[in-house]
Amino acid sequence: MITHSKYAAFFFLLLFLAMQACTNQSEQSTAEAKPNIVWIMLEDWGYQLSCYGEPGINTPHVDKLAAEGIRYTNAFATAPVCSPSRSAMMTGFHQNYIRSNQHRTNGSGFTRQPLPHGIRPMTHLLQDAGYFTCFMANRKTDLNFTYEGDLYQGEDWSEREEGQPFFAQLTFPGTHRRWQRDSLNPIATNDVRLPPYYPQTELAKRDWANGLEAMQNVDRQVGEVLNRLEEEGLAENTLVFLIGDNGRCMPRGKQFLYDGGIQVPIIARWPKQIQAGQVSDAMVMTIDITKTILDVAGAQSPHPLHGENLLEETINEREFIYAARDKMDSTHDAMRAIRSDRYKLIQNLMPERAYCQYNNYKERSYPVLALLNVMHLKGELTPEQDQFMADTKPELELYDLLVDPYEINNLTDDADHQALKNSLLAELEQWRQKINDQGVSEDFQQGGWPATYPTKTLAEWEETLEQFRPWVFRQPGEKMKHPFYPTK
Repeated sequence: MITHSKYAAFFFLLLFLAMQACTNQSEQSTAEAKPNIVWIMLEDWGYQLSCYGEPGINTPHVDKLAAEGIRYTNAFATAPVCSPSRSAMMTGFHQNYIRSNQHRTNGSGFTRQPLPHGIRPMTHLLQDAGYFTCFMANRKTDLNFTYEGDLYQGEDWSEREEGQPFFAQLTFPGTHRRWQRDSLNPIATNDVRLPPYYPQTELAKRDWANGLEAMQNVDRQVGEVLNRLEEEGLAENTLVFLIGDNGRCMPRGKQFLYDGGIQVPIIARWPKQIQAGQVSDAMVMTIDITKTILDVAGAQSPHPLHGENLLEETINEREFIYAARDKMDSTHDAMRAIRSDRYKLIQNLMPERAYCQYNNYKERSYPVLALLNVMHLKGELTPEQDQFMADTKPELELYDLLVDPYEINNLTDDADHQALKNSLLAELEQWRQKINDQGVSEDFQQGGWPATYPTKTLAEWEETLEQFRPWVFRQPGEKMKHPFYPTK
């Protein structure tokens, strides 16, 4: 005979088991809710992908990623070169705010400093939230600040504890200059389209096509990562980002605030949360990725980030993005930019210096820069092409991107655009104050590599161009030493 007390004990046992089951299920659901995160970074690359409409190139793996997620068509880096851009992304704050705005900070009177205001690297916050962090493929960090401890805990997500969510960052350097040609799918020069501010010569087209071929090589590497996620059963619960760290490594691109220097692809896929096949024209920045990743991971920043969550509707309300350029190696210059979906204002803080003042990296890396200098000194460039070769810059540049997507027609002095110019300049100044932008000191203005221009005589530039020529026109698979980087 079962007594009342036995019924009660039996009932409480069932209740305890049910509660325990619910607790276990809740813990399991919470663990499942935390996605893995894979961040694939392309070096020095803009919208030159077939899913963005670039002629001549074939990037099927990136295209598939975009088709399975969302592709952003108004996406921008906060700086037009790697180290300040990556410093901003690693923290979620504009690089000037954290004093990481001087490219390759050590040198030319600058040293790397700890992060201010208690700001911590994103990977440390992810580790606090239970994530295993790893840096795979090329392990270039290139940050302009110091930090304590290790940024990453390993080199592959296979090193994590069983069931532990992971954050994996991969950087593929193939789109960084020197560009290896694609032996499997060479691109003909008559299949490419050059912006009108470049000379429409066979050398310039071949150089551009070589860059597209380098991206095709990287696309296959992207495919290997995506295939591995599928094979290991991880794809469904993994948020994948593909982005560029800054714009393309060409004249008027990388190191400058034209769209060629700051416009980068941003593509995201997360099957459980992001509807496939989306294309967004929201104004987004690379630091938005930081905010999105930390929110998704349940990680907390001690200070409000400068970016927005890409998965929230408020991202569609942003009117402007901002970008800044400062020291590039030991080339001293400073520019700021504000951009809406239609207009861009660039403020040149050192207008007395030429766009093409001396920079060792560019002069050793850009065949088209040598071509531009030769044709400029011979008087062979069109007016649109010759603007970039001027010995000074205007203090302000204003462009209507709807009718002038290549940013050629400066509207600063146009009577119909004065109110717009003043409004954008006021917005830019407000942003500069918000991030505590220190601008340009007298020491900075006088420092760096010599600012004399032109940097070489016509004969010297012609010799440089001839040294580049065999490299540019090398055949796919042909082994050849780079003329200015002979050791690799």
